[in-house]
Amino acid sequence: MQQPFKLDPRLEKDSFFIVELALSDVRLMNDSRWPWLIVVPRIAGAEEIHHLSVDDEQVLVAEMNEVAVALEAITGCDKVNTAAIGNIVRQLHVHIIARNEGDANWPKTVWGYGEPVPYGDEAAHKLIRKLQLRLD
Repeated sequence: MQQPFKLDPRLEKDSFFIVELALSDVRLMNDSRWPWLIVVPRIAGAEEIHHLSVDDEQVLVAEMNEVAVALEAITGCDKVNTAAIGNIVRQLHVHIIARNEGDANWPKTVWGYGEPVPYGDEAAHKLIRKLQLRLD
């Protein structure tokens, strides 16, 4: 019997819930150096995109695009990076990160660079609300 979906505790600890889409939850990583979202399909045991059914894969790609468009519109960023790596947290989740020339570690990746800079409550709430308005 398939276990019910449960968010990995590391993702829960390191991010804020934004919105529930048809297949996935969208969350804001608690690192203010970059507007960094994660899209987490609510499919128990999912680790890789290519392990999803064709229908779920298509929904996930559409949701990733919807989130990327919203993030780009809200931030006016130079580049949107999208990646599903999962070397540390195996649960399937897709990173969607707004990048700007000259930001922390530009043009290199965000992973493993420095220490996270947590959002203040007001800054996190403001960004989350903007995203909710675009994604609801």
